[in-house]
Amino acid sequence: EVVSGEAGMASVWDYDIVLMAISHLNDAMNLYRLGRGEKPSRIFRPHVSEILKFCRRGDGSRQYEEIEGALKRLSTTFVEVVTTTQTKGKRALRTAKGVGLINGYETVSYADNGRITSVAIEVPQWLYNQVVEEKSPAVLTVHPEYFLIDKGIGRFLYRLARRRAGKQRAKWSFKLIHERSGSVGTLKEFCRILRKLIESNDLPEYTLAERVGKAGPLLVMTHRDAVPDELPEDEDSDDDVDDRPSGV
Repeated sequence: EVVSGEAGMASVWDYDIVLMAISHLNDAMNLYRLGRGEKPSRIFRPHVSEILKFCRRGDGSRQYEEIEGALKRLSTTFVEVVTTTQTKGKRALRTAKGVGLINGYETVSYADNGRITSVAIEVPQWLYNQVVEEKSPAVLTVHPEYFLIDKGIGRFLYRLARRRAGKQRAKWSFKLIHERSGSVGTLKEFCRILRKLIESNDLPEYTLAERVGKAGPLLVMTHRDAVPDELPEDEDSDDDVDDRPSGV
């Protein structure tokens, strides 16, 4: 469950900044392992122009204002992960853990025009541990054209495909994708948008197709460079979706 605070829910566009922090940590750790740099800290200090370039945004004055708004929403949005464990002979235990998208931020701007001159972002401990402290971190990169996808659902589907399909194929029921996406629209409206994305079929790296499943329509995502003979058989079963936070 994704929970937001007073600043409102962080959007898929705000999440670009989290992807940038992941990329920064990953690049810094690659240099550190080669003995060519220091181990990165949890404080990420990108230049404003770097944020705009990474997120493929213009450098107008309004874009600078939007960065501060995005940081505010990211700092008050967190994911609550609930798990239930059953031990033989004992009562089941329910554990709820909340993890933030960022821990906090600081911006410095000119008082007369509000133009931001510097940004500092504190990466949350869970994200830092995933990228920096893990011996074999599973960090997925995104295609540069990801930032050109103009629909939020399209971005969600691309990241989902990167995690589950990889270089091959994976599929999910429309209903399950709707539940996991956090969309506030109805399932009917969500399916309409999904079918438009299937019709345009222009996500980077992946082709989209609709199939009939046992419990309803399925979305099939296949990597464009996949070798047909090496793909799994296209059975009519409904695949589940990874529960980990997107981006790592």
